[in-house]
Amino acid sequence: MPPSARPAPSPAAAAPARRSALRRLGEWCARHSLIVIVLWLIALAGIQAANRSVGGAYSDDFSLPGTQAQQGRDVLQAHEPAAAGTSSQVVLHDAAPLTGFQPQIAQTAASLQQLPHVLSVQSPLPPPGQSPPPGGPLSADGLTGYFTVRFDTNPTLLGKDYLPGVDAAVEPLRAAGVQVEYGGPLGELARPAADDRSSEVIGFAVAVVVLLVGFGSAIAAGLPLLTALFAAVVGLGVLGLVAALSTFATVAPTLATMIGIGVGIDYALFLLTRHRQNLMDGVDPVASAGQAVATSGRAVLVSGCTVIVALSGLSVSGISFIAKLGAAAGITVVSAVLGALTLLPALMGLIGRRMDRFAVRRPVAESGGDVEGGAWHRYARRVQARPWRYLVTGVVVLVVLSIPLFSIQLGHIGDGADSTDFTDRRAYDLMSQAFGPGSNGPLTVVVDQSAVPAEARAGLSASVQQALAGLPGAASSTPLQTSPDGAVLFGTVIPASAPQDRATTDLVNRLADTVLPDAVAGTGAKTYVTGNTAAQVDFLDIVSSRLLLIIVVVVGLAFLIILLVFRGPLVAIKAAVLNLLSIAASYGVVVAVFQWGWGGPALGVEGKVPIESYVPMMMFAIVFGLSMDYEIFLLSRVHEAWLRTGRSHDAVAHALEITARVISCAALIMVSVFAAFIVSDNVVIKMMGLGLAVSVLVDATVVRLLLVPAVMTLLGAAAWWTPRFLDRVLPHIDTEGTNA
Repeated sequence: MPPSARPAPSPAAAAPARRSALRRLGEWCARHSLIVIVLWLIALAGIQAANRSVGGAYSDDFSLPGTQAQQGRDVLQAHEPAAAGTSSQVVLHDAAPLTGFQPQIAQTAASLQQLPHVLSVQSPLPPPGQSPPPGGPLSADGLTGYFTVRFDTNPTLLGKDYLPGVDAAVEPLRAAGVQVEYGGPLGELARPAADDRSSEVIGFAVAVVVLLVGFGSAIAAGLPLLTALFAAVVGLGVLGLVAALSTFATVAPTLATMIGIGVGIDYALFLLTRHRQNLMDGVDPVASAGQAVATSGRAVLVSGCTVIVALSGLSVSGISFIAKLGAAAGITVVSAVLGALTLLPALMGLIGRRMDRFAVRRPVAESGGDVEGGAWHRYARRVQARPWRYLVTGVVVLVVLSIPLFSIQLGHIGDGADSTDFTDRRAYDLMSQAFGPGSNGPLTVVVDQSAVPAEARAGLSASVQQALAGLPGAASSTPLQTSPDGAVLFGTVIPASAPQDRATTDLVNRLADTVLPDAVAGTGAKTYVTGNTAAQVDFLDIVSSRLLLIIVVVVGLAFLIILLVFRGPLVAIKAAVLNLLSIAASYGVVVAVFQWGWGGPALGVEGKVPIESYVPMMMFAIVFGLSMDYEIFLLSRVHEAWLRTGRSHDAVAHALEITARVISCAALIMVSVFAAFIVSDNVVIKMMGLGLAVSVLVDATVVRLLLVPAVMTLLGAAAWWTPRFLDRVLPHIDTEGTNA
């Protein structure tokens, strides 16, 4: 064995034992259990009350300062504010021509114009005595039309209290029997509030069954669930208060719930397992709680910090939308750690030795049986006997699952993939049938001709109009209009394809990069493509360009954490590579299900959809952080046994024996929690739920049961080898608190 790879003597052997701060915290919480529980109840009630009073709203804002779409909007705002606002459609349809409802349409237009924050309203009907223009807001058969309402802000930020005014404005049409649906941001505002209770119930129900089987006690099964629920609700309340100061995405609370409950149950499960083992060994309940917090609680603290660091890596994208999603998940991770380190010890102290009073089977020790003769120990020995066979098998499985990743298409999921229970989906269908799918994502073309001499502006307008005529990929374009000061030209281009299609993205890029610049070349004019769809394309371009940076940063941070914790470069490289493989496999499954359509309809998704642009970035940070949980819990036991015995193969078998059961239970619970969110009405949440569930499943089976034991066996003592220069600078971190 190389000198630098030999196990070092425990510091505890050379110094008297001293109780750590975590041990004192655990013992204090267990000893003063009622005080801690009351404080948590007060925090829960106070935060929820404050959230109801001043909590913020959630909205999807894809605008990015400095992008051409935002610059175009700013130009319009300066010269023609009525054309610069956020647009939304109010779609009308009837079996009879809409021209027969002219009084009601005129009344509705006037009422909409009077609403707060409305800049302008375009009626579907032309002024009396005029014919509808071709390509206008009235279909050729006259049965479908739409108001274009422009707001000075995103309607989703106005809150549900704004909707009654819109409903009152369109009431004359509804009273006349006309179908009225809201599209765009107004339709998003009209959606019923997200209700994740069914997902939470499913996840909790599976967790109850798994914990009952794993622990054999109703009380022991209930404690992790109760702790995770309390912590998640408190964390969501804090998120609501933070949302009052800064806008978070509509998926933020669901994502935070998903992550918070998953890690909350995991963290509580690892502490409770150690506590129950202590009780079986005859340790006093208060001392046992302190020891559990000092040992497994230390690993929970390291794991929680790892998840938060991985989520913080999203901030390097420079996109506030993405960074805030990471922050939202991070808030519930913090509350989960606090719950595991304080609330759970208090509950353990309150219950005392009555942990197994309501047992459904005989309690089992943490190791799951005799360490040298248990099933997991025998399995570990089989892996160690043929490590290359298990390594190759695991890698082949991950590579096969990863194949669809190579055809991934990032984009924005449009309303056409949503349920027909939503008004914006019904509006989308009406618009598509009457005007073509591209009508749901109109593009606004802006030409800033303020630097162009007045005598040359007419020729410039004709040149731009000619460039837009018969444009490939465009269904139609409107005549260019001029701002009141004559400085800006603007018009609308309707794509021939749906907003989420690749062809629409190509059209936006072609307009912005070649068609418009070529049309104004040599004149000094500046051109832009703006609107909701153009902003989403800009968002996609930026996310795609920075995804590699996120991967490098998160992998680098994870490598450093493993290196700091275990002081072994090889084991850190192993962790990073295996996690990359497991994430690639989960990406592949998501692409196959949603983009290829393999099972998408069974999940409530209409047709094939692109992968939402920010989902891979979010998944990468979350999965990398969560995978470190199991990595740290498993490797800490391997490292602990190796330091004690110096026999690397025995250390791997021992660690797998004492952690496999609890890691399997924890992983099954987290998979169930994530998979339960597949029933969500939000397609992005479905993607996240499936991707995270698959990644945890792969990580806890293929990676932890095949690849990690095989690789650790092949590395042997070299896994813990540290170069001398690193040995001098790296700190000593006692992950499992063996000296606490």
